[in-house]
Parts: sequence; structure tokens; C-alpha cells
Amino acid sequence: MPRVLVDAAAVPADRGALIRYVDGLVAGLDGSGADLIVVCQRADAGRYRRLAPSADVIPGPVSLTHRAARLAWEQTGLPLLARQAGAQVIHAPYYSIPLRAGMPVVVTVHDVTWFTEPEQHSAARASFFRSATRTAVRHAARVIVPSKATRDELVRVLAADPTRIDVAYHGVDQELFHPPSEEERRRAAERCGLHGQPYVAFLGALEPRKNVPNLIRGFAAAVKNLDDPPALVIGGGVHEDDVDAACREVEATVKVVRPGFLGVPGLPGFLGGALVVAFPSLGEGFGLPVLESMACGAPVLTTHRTSLPEVGGDAVAYTEPDADSIAQALGQLLASPERRRRLREAGLARAREFTWKASAEAHLSSYQRAAE
Repeated sequence: MPRVLVDAAAVPADRGALIRYVDGLVAGLDGSGADLIVVCQRADAGRYRRLAPSADVIPGPVSLTHRAARLAWEQTGLPLLARQAGAQVIHAPYYSIPLRAGMPVVVTVHDVTWFTEPEQHSAARASFFRSATRTAVRHAARVIVPSKATRDELVRVLAADPTRIDVAYHGVDQELFHPPSEEERRRAAERCGLHGQPYVAFLGALEPRKNVPNLIRGFAAAVKNLDDPPALVIGGGVHEDDVDAACREVEATVKVVRPGFLGVPGLPGFLGGALVVAFPSLGEGFGLPVLESMACGAPVLTTHRTSLPEVGGDAVAYTEPDADSIAQALGQLLASPERRRRLREAGLARAREFTWKASAEAHLSSYQRAAE
């Protein structure tokens, strides 16, 4: 197998699903015996040495914490470092790639919603990622995508060569994401100020394609006639204006809790302690929160859009993304403890099918094709 440099310095600092992808992949590659170099931001060096004890972990310049400096370094400093470290393939795990690397480059394209649903993103972000994706698809030796749906969209939207695209599903860390203990549930509930009140959970960035406003409206309709309604807890990052507006629309008796960013150690208690995890996204490249929720023993409600059925299969409940459909589907789940129990069991079994070891093996095959 070729000696591979993974550019972990490219991952955003918000520690969301993308960092869990890179962390899981690096650990899986190291466990599979890959000849691995990991370049990272200096603050992350200790973590990657623990995740991949056999890898060469190289901290990059201090300036990599600034996006503009990192993108400039990616074009010049990264290829130089790769050659000095003896790399034969560079893996860029976050859309953008060095154009004159002097060796094959493999890139991960996570989703194509920048093209298919540009209105769901800010104009500046959509413009950057469309440009980066076009460039990566044109110049990379291999393109890795996390689902067949993303592969098909790349071919349809950008006329990408399907023979250069490799599908590598994400995995889930079963030690990190597990059915929680009662103590983990209690701590998560206290963190959200619930004081024993049952809740429906959402986890993800509060961006338009996550469809949180319709979730809020659908939840309010689903619980309006319940004597002892649960709360809706929206765990996520940036608060969007349309989320604020949806919260103002619902009646004062509907409890919507917004605890902000939730750290990974507390996620099993948060996800596994929920009556239902609702993820009514309009489009995903993979849908890691769905997989992680299943691994934590949560019954999941999601949509049929893009890759989500590839992840959930028959182990989750589905809804259309409009508020009325969400209200109906969520109401049916809340009214049926037996159906929620069946979904928990099915979700746990399905989550065991997605491992970082299998993902790493698919990535290694892609690296080998690139080197050849």
C-alpha cells in the first residue's frame, strides 16, 4: 500500500460531524496497518497521536487556525511537507485540494447540496464549496463520497467520471456512541435543564437544509393535545433567524430548549435518552447523526431524501419534510412505546454494520487505485 498523508488540518474547528469522520478514519487506517502520515493543527497533535499511535503525526504551522492562511498553505506548504515526509498519496478530506501536489491526490466530497439546493446555504459558503468541488472533481486522482446518493448526484450535476468515484460509508465508534447508562441520561437532561421531563431530540448544525423550523412547527402540532407533552431539545451550533422565528410562532405551552453546542462525551446520554431523535433533513451526503443516534439506542425519525435511506434502512421511521407530515409521523411515534422499542432494537443492530474498519478498508482501496 502507498504511504498516505491525511490532511487533518483542513477540518473545521467546530468539532462537528466532519471531525468525527476524520478522527474515525484516522483511527481505522492506523488499525488496518496503513503507512500513515497525519498533518494537523498543533492543538490536535496529542489527540491524533492517541488515535493513531503507529502514524507519523506532524503539527502544521500556527497560522493554520486561520482559514485564509490554511488555504494558501494547502497549495504550497502541504505538497512540500508531503514530499519531505515520503508520502506517495495525499488525502484531502474536506473538498479543497492542492493543485500542484507532485503526487496523486484523493479528495472526499461530502455532499452536493451546494449545487442542488444553493438556497439552503449562505451565498458565500455555497460559492466557495461549488468552486472547490468543481476543482477537486476535475483534478483529483480519485474522489471518495460517503454514499451512493452523493456519487449519483456528482455524476448528474457535474458530469463527474463515475469510474473515478469510490463510495466509502462512514462508521460509528461503538465505544463512544453507545446506549447510555442512567447516569449519562441524567447528566444530559440536567445539561439541557429538563428536570426529568421527557424530550424529543435534534442534533446538527442549525442551517437551512436541516429543516429545523419545520421540525419545531411539526413538533408543536404533534404535542398540542397531550396532557403531559415532552420538550423539544435542539442541540446544534449557530442559531439561524428562521429558527428563532419558528420558536416565536409556537404556543407558550410548547417547550423548546436550545442548549447550543453539545460536546461529544455527552452525546450518548442526550441521544439515547430521547423519546425520539428527529432529523428531518432536506439533504445529506451521509447523515452521521442518524447513525450515531441508532448506535445510542434511540428511535430515529428522518426523511427519504438523498443518502438517509442508505443509512437508516428499515431501522428508522420516515417522514416527508413538511411540518404537517412531521407532526403526523412524530405523533404516531410518541403514541406507540412498542414501535419505539422495535426501532431501538433495529437501530442498534443496523448501526453495528457501519464500522470505521470497513470505511478505512474502502479508503485504502481508493488510495491504491490513485497510486496506480
